[in-house]
Amino acid sequence: MIRSRTFASALFTAAALLGAGVAPASAQSSAAAVSCYGGAKTLTYHYSTSPVSYGTYTTSSRCNDINMRLITDEPGVFLYACVVFVDHTTKCNHDDTYSLHGTEWATVATDVKDGTHFVLRVGPYDQDAQNVKFQIAY
Repeated sequence: MIRSRTFASALFTAAALLGAGVAPASAQSSAAAVSCYGGAKTLTYHYSTSPVSYGTYTTSSRCNDINMRLITDEPGVFLYACVVFVDHTTKCNHDDTYSLHGTEWATVATDVKDGTHFVLRVGPYDQDAQNVKFQIAY
């Protein structure tokens, strides 16, 4: 009888957790990505031969990284981007280098502390990048 109560108690606890909406880890990471990208800012890059700076922005707990993607239907349009942590330097992250970005979400800076001030610098891959809408999520 004691085993039956213990087993029943375990079943009740498992059912309560499922009923309370405790999601598996894969669903929780998907939800985190949705909330991060859900707060994305949409900006427009206008072609320039030198990098264009956007910001100053402040990171939040919504995202662990600074992310970027292009919003375009034109194939072959890409932008270079980097992050400048303005409270510490005037140079881009990763030894003052730029990373190439397209229509998929990708990180410009990883593992950034909440409350960090930054500027996003953006430049063209080529002259096809005339007026390109893009998003950043931080």
